Amino acid sequence: MTKNKIAIIGAGHTGSTLAFIIAERALADVVLLEIPDNEKPARGKALDIKESGPILGFNGSVVGTSNYEDIQGADIVVITAGAARKPGMSRDDLIQINENVMAQVTEGIKKYAPESKIIVLTNPVDAMTYAVYKLSGFPKERVLGQSGILDTARYRTFVSEALDVAQTDVTGLVLGGHGDTMVPILSTTLVGGVPLKALLPQDKIDAIVERTRKGGAEIVGLLGNGSAYYAPAAAIYEMAAAILRDEKRLVPAITYLDGEYGFKDICLGVPTILGANGVEKVVELDLTEDEQHQLQHSAEAVEEVKSALKKK
Repeated sequence: MTKNKIAIIGAGHTGSTLAFIIAERALADVVLLEIPDNEKPARGKALDIKESGPILGFNGSVVGTSNYEDIQGADIVVITAGAARKPGMSRDDLIQINENVMAQVTEGIKKYAPESKIIVLTNPVDAMTYAVYKLSGFPKERVLGQSGILDTARYRTFVSEALDVAQTDVTGLVLGGHGDTMVPILSTTLVGGVPLKALLPQDKIDAIVERTRKGGAEIVGLLGNGSAYYAPAAAIYEMAAAILRDEKRLVPAITYLDGEYGFKDICLGVPTILGANGVEKVVELDLTEDEQHQLQHSAEAVEEVKSALKKK
């Protein structure tokens, strides 16, 4: 039986953390790909991960490289590479810089892993997922973006803290764009099967929603340098596992919409079924009028960011 293979483009904090989780859980062999100037650190991280195998009890290949040929045959390619916004850099500058990165990466994927599924993490992730979808020419089910699992995990964490209950007893969904307009779906939020609205007053729920929307910024502020990487890596792992194991998981993911929820020609976070083909299905929920309005507002914000792309 041929072992699965996951290529990770970008060996920074998130990429290397993801590589460790994949290796430790024996999901697939891993290739960590970096630009030539950063090949040695990528090789070092890959070797460090592999050397933890005898201690933690896992086997498998973990390789650091700058050669796109090494991603050949990858079942999944995860894109974490890209620039972070710096002082004095406009939003449009960042979008165009990272769009250029997506173009370079996508060319390598098309050449060496043309049958792969692509998971995009690079910000602004909704727009970058759209760019990769257009640049790759891949079927829409094979190009996904990660935000909803992470945003939902933050939401579940904050609800569990407010109620002093287990995080795993909280279920819910956060949809829409990855940013200030994301939409926690209160109508689906349950705690041990009990609706959240029966357990918390509206003002506390509103505070949780706002904290969820600012969740990434909260981590950035606490770290002082850099951004979150443990939870983002865990979120990508969950997506990759659902695809490789054909788990048919219902999870929020960024995917190209062609009429679903009333949106066309946009990549947006919606409930999806993830399985062997990638996005097997977009699940259209019966949202409340307010939730649909918020999702529309979020889509408009994503469209505004997307308008800065050259490839649209």
